[in-house]
Amino acid sequence: MPCMPRQKPGQKISDMMARLSGQVAPQRRMVHAGDVIYQAGERFGHLYILNSGFFKIVNLSADGREQVVSLKFRGDWLGFDGIADGHYVCDAVAMETGEVWGFRYDELLCACAVQPMLLAVLHEAMSREIAHDRDSLMSVCTLPADARVAEFLRHWVESLTERGMRTDEITLCMTRAEIGNYLGMTLESVSRALTRLARDKIIAFARKGRREVRIPDADALSAFVQRCIAPVPTSKPLLVH
Repeated sequence: MPCMPRQKPGQKISDMMARLSGQVAPQRRMVHAGDVIYQAGERFGHLYILNSGFFKIVNLSADGREQVVSLKFRGDWLGFDGIADGHYVCDAVAMETGEVWGFRYDELLCACAVQPMLLAVLHEAMSREIAHDRDSLMSVCTLPADARVAEFLRHWVESLTERGMRTDEITLCMTRAEIGNYLGMTLESVSRALTRLARDKIIAFARKGRREVRIPDADALSAFVQRCIAPVPTSKPLLVH
């Protein structure tokens, strides 16, 4: 059988967005760092998909504490949290300039009834979000501090690779404090972890601002995580005869 041509990175996302816009006209909106698409408590009515840029999803506790619970890249959906109770439960905040497409939920459901393939797109997106939330929780609960930061960078690189974007040098849109908030770490712990990764030559800071990070080999990040969680060999007790 002839081999199917390999799909270019990012092509699947482009095809999905073209299919969506061909069935339901999106409401396009340009956003800048700090812009909020929706807030917790706001009445649910739209789902959103990120066409470009980068978003953080923030949960606000009853006592006023903010927690970054999710990060969104191009092709990711925003707003699933509002479906169940009819109100969004988190804030969606832009971290850089980008474009968001909004879809009225009722119109989207009508389109799914006509085009079942669109429903499959939604289900896939929901499944991916559930799987990523599970992996993120697993990372926070089981990995030591340095490994959490390495895994965070590895996921960032993987997300950019899937979208056909440059990965050898990335710009972290988040501050050290925001990274720590997301990973359940202090700012100081994040800084120490990044310093160790740089000392081990797994990453390098491209400029003085230390937000531009060079990552020569993404596999080295995975290897670092494995070293951090590998059991420490213990010496066998001497047998007395």
